[in-house]
Amino acid sequence: MDFSPSSKSTDYLQRIRTFLTNHLDPVAEDIRRQNRELNHTSDWNCWQTIPLVEALKTRARAAGLWNLFLPDATLGAGLSTLEYAPLAELMGRYEFGAEIFNCNAPDTGNMEVLYHFGSKWQQQTWLRPLLDGTIRSVFCMTEPGVASSDATNMQATIVEDGDELIINGQKWWSTGIGHPKAQIAIFMGLSYPEAPVHCRHSMVVVPLDAPGVRIMRMLPVHGEYDPPYGHGEVVFDNVRVPKSHLILGLGKGFEIAQGRLGPGRIHHCMRAIGAAEEALKLMIDRGLSREAFGKRLLDLGGNLERMAHARMAIDQARLMTLYAAWKIDTKGVREATSEISAIKVIAPNVLQKVVDMAIQIHGGIGVSDDTPLAGFYAIARSLRLADGPDEVHCAMVARAELRKYKRREVAQ
Repeated sequence: MDFSPSSKSTDYLQRIRTFLTNHLDPVAEDIRRQNRELNHTSDWNCWQTIPLVEALKTRARAAGLWNLFLPDATLGAGLSTLEYAPLAELMGRYEFGAEIFNCNAPDTGNMEVLYHFGSKWQQQTWLRPLLDGTIRSVFCMTEPGVASSDATNMQATIVEDGDELIINGQKWWSTGIGHPKAQIAIFMGLSYPEAPVHCRHSMVVVPLDAPGVRIMRMLPVHGEYDPPYGHGEVVFDNVRVPKSHLILGLGKGFEIAQGRLGPGRIHHCMRAIGAAEEALKLMIDRGLSREAFGKRLLDLGGNLERMAHARMAIDQARLMTLYAAWKIDTKGVREATSEISAIKVIAPNVLQKVVDMAIQIHGGIGVSDDTPLAGFYAIARSLRLADGPDEVHCAMVARAELRKYKRREVAQ
């Protein structure tokens, strides 16, 4: 196993690092200020894109730093999961970093679904605009009425009716649904209730302006609505779409989901590691620049030991995530499920702990929006639920571990 970045990945790393230093760092605080001024309301109908971010996106695309996540040299950068992972870490040092390079969730996952499973017509109609960044998308899976940690509980339905599909159900925590450019949702619902459990569900593309689609509200995280993206609760009331909107086929929902979630979890975890690196940097800067009781803050209250533990934890999380990425590339998503589940627990928890340390040493400013720390904390805590809670992923790792002992018993 060699986790060293390839020459291609190294080239992109240097180009992104230069871009961030020259173009994003000087305006990062202005972006946060601009967002507060433009999107200070909970009414998502009034939310606006951030002009500075849009300008940076145009610059990034012109520089060839666009769609870097897609393993296709024609439509993206053609990088493997392992090659892309360090790039995602760099982007994660800013809460809006991935969007600048058109590598933001949930669009990346939705683009991968359409790339791997979509028809030619679906790719031309929706994938191309998503790759161009002219529209944004949403993934509608979690439901308020059931324990969505078990995706087989889904009650929303996708039912055939002649040449159409009828969609009914209520979804929430649909990330990005408040964005002004959000035009489509990939909706997962029940089609065959009597089929084997993982052959019951389907995925379909639903235009958000279709009759019967109603955004009920935005859902705040720790009291913030995260404009202009936002997580929403949305009702689908007898929504009709042509069968051409169905992805892959009825009953194929879980097959698609497994293909979508593997690389996407690598992206999430590496961005979390990037955010943890930024939090550690802020912690050290603060600890070296402030004094109390005649000493630097970093020399007080066990802060040096906390800093050391943060360094070790971040490096451990990175190595585990790179190993999972390597295993996806060499053995496939199915063979890497235990490692993917492990990093999905490890990386957000490391981020949460490091950010908590950084907030503590910052004092009151740490819980304000004068630094990115409060936003990083919300990301970390949310990630421990998104794409499956910690407990589900721990159970997956435990099952994989027990299988080793069962094989050993058979061998004996």
